[in-house]
Amino acid sequence: MNIETAIQKASLDLKRNNIETSLLDSEILMSKALKKDRKFIFLNSKKELNDIQYQKFKKLISSRLRSKPIAYLTGKKFFWKYEFKVNNKVLIPRPDTELIVEQVLEIYKHKNIINLLEIGVGSGCVILSILKEKKNFLGKGLDFSKDCIKLCKINADKLKVNHRIKLYKSNIDNFNLGKYDLIISNPPYIKKLDLNNLDKDVIKYEPKLALDGGLDGLSEIRKFIKKSSELIKKRGKLFLEIAHDQKNGVKKILIENGFYINKTVKDLAGNDRCIISTKK
Repeated sequence: MNIETAIQKASLDLKRNNIETSLLDSEILMSKALKKDRKFIFLNSKKELNDIQYQKFKKLISSRLRSKPIAYLTGKKFFWKYEFKVNNKVLIPRPDTELIVEQVLEIYKHKNIINLLEIGVGSGCVILSILKEKKNFLGKGLDFSKDCIKLCKINADKLKVNHRIKLYKSNIDNFNLGKYDLIISNPPYIKKLDLNNLDKDVIKYEPKLALDGGLDGLSEIRKFIKKSSELIKKRGKLFLEIAHDQKNGVKKILIENGFYINKTVKDLAGNDRCIISTKK
């Protein structure tokens, strides 16, 4: 079977399983199976696959049919301007979260040096993108997962910012190191009862601990804000990603912990997605 035929057949199978990006996914997974880029796939569409190549491709398609996300199958995901290594121990970076990077770069465009902390680094996509853009910023990142810390280190090395970030395996409650100009976080904020309503590829494969925000979706946010109020410098800023319906609840918690609200930023769908506040 040649490349084109195999892709068309796989695409039909994925489409029958209601995977909207069936053709694109098939092309990406063929690239993965052959260890070639998509340009090669297009230019060599009539090339015959050997049995090993075809079986590897079929195995990848089979996993995709079971809703395993493309990012976990390929082991990588683009975020901001960069490619990050990912695995099923970390949340897959999402375009909405790029808002944090965008807003940090805008607000601190005239700042040469700041000291920033990310609570819950995951793959490191947010803090590493900021450090890559701002050559004199210094960062610390913490996560309670050793797998996240390990992956973030790999991505920091890949982006050549490893000399400007220190990573700590720690629960936020036990972290007391330093004072920061800026704290950023994309905390777990999905209501526990809503977890089962998420897309199959999310709930079946992405780490629940990075999604579960407790009964009201605000449990981890409360904890992060309270600790941030201790770790942040006076007039330092806190950037938080939130769910579309959490603006008022999060504002209340921020105000109770000595922050005033700068602004709420909407995502591309017009939903409230990021709250920026300043410590009084």
